[in-house]
Amino acid sequence: MKKTGSAVWSGGLKDGKGFISTQSGALDNVAYGFNTRFEDGPGSNPEELIGAAHAACFTMALSGQLDEAGLRASALKTTAEVTLEKIDGSYAITAVHLRLTASIPGASDAVFQDVALRAKLGCPVSKLLATEVTLDAHLE
Repeated sequence: MKKTGSAVWSGGLKDGKGFISTQSGALDNVAYGFNTRFEDGPGSNPEELIGAAHAACFTMALSGQLDEAGLRASALKTTAEVTLEKIDGSYAITAVHLRLTASIPGASDAVFQDVALRAKLGCPVSKLLATEVTLDAHLE
């Protein structure tokens, strides 16, 4: 299976502008630029897209791990915080922190922590990112 995302850009780094689209059309010419990445301008940026992709991937992986454990969540809420830092004069994504709050009837905390860890390790986006991925998982 292959999926695509695309970006177009015109202008310089700080005064230029770009647009992001996805194959599915879920994103269709969404604006991005220096002001959306390093300031509070309207539009998107690569880091929040990575965060959304990671949160979605992890949450689906967790649902699969819960199925294997004979459990079903009534709600899984994941936020992925992506850290972008300037190191030695260039930027790098240095960490991703997943925050999970889950409502899973009948789940013990021990089983929940185990399936959450397995989901973090097995998520394809976690595997893609060559950075530290941490997890705070809270069962309601």
